[in-house]
Amino acid sequence: MKKVNVLIVEDNELMRQGLRSVLERSEEFCVVGEAEDGEEAVRLAQTLKPDVIVMDIGLPYKNGIEATRDIKQNSPSVNIVMLTSHDNDDEIFAALSAGAQGYCLKDCASERIKIALSSVSQGAAWIDPRIAQKVLSAFEGGRKEKSESEAEKSSSVAPGSGSSAAAGGLDTLSAREKDVLRLMVDGASNKEISEKLIISISTVRTHVEHILEKLAVTGRTQAAVKAMKEGLV
Repeated sequence: MKKVNVLIVEDNELMRQGLRSVLERSEEFCVVGEAEDGEEAVRLAQTLKPDVIVMDIGLPYKNGIEATRDIKQNSPSVNIVMLTSHDNDDEIFAALSAGAQGYCLKDCASERIKIALSSVSQGAAWIDPRIAQKVLSAFEGGRKEKSESEAEKSSSVAPGSGSSAAAGGLDTLSAREKDVLRLMVDGASNKEISEKLIISISTVRTHVEHILEKLAVTGRTQAAVKAMKEGLV
């Protein structure tokens, strides 16, 4: 049986050693390299060409989300599993939108990590059950709000009056609003969006308000989920 080649990206030495020990005890995996920061991860991903990368988020120089995005742009076939203690919504959706196929919390059992790596190496997605519930809740919240918004619009507009069937869709956003939304999906703060797009923070806030209103969602996370679902990122 061909082994799954794994690159471990983790800045904590004890954690790296523990992961290597767990994986090398299995006949399914072969650890081909280790990286201590995001920049090294991007370089090793190109030279070692692993089947799967285990990626932490809190890395020096280039965080795991940025490294994941760069790796997927250079090597789309490489599969990435985020293994992190971070469980906040912004980082979950930013990691998934960057191209990660798996998201696993560090306090999970070693067997679960191996299952995640095995699943992702075969082209499947794997999300920690505790994280999966957040993703499902965000999707369901977005669907419910869109349905309620459309119902309100249809009840207040007379037949034949030209009501937009695309209400709540990404096609209602301007080009600049889509730029802002892409950065929101990446987990960027208003300040970071302001700096990257060279616009004022007050303008960013206005764009965010318009995005939430047009997409019929109540928060940045649901906006990010809708953007991912409808293929903006």
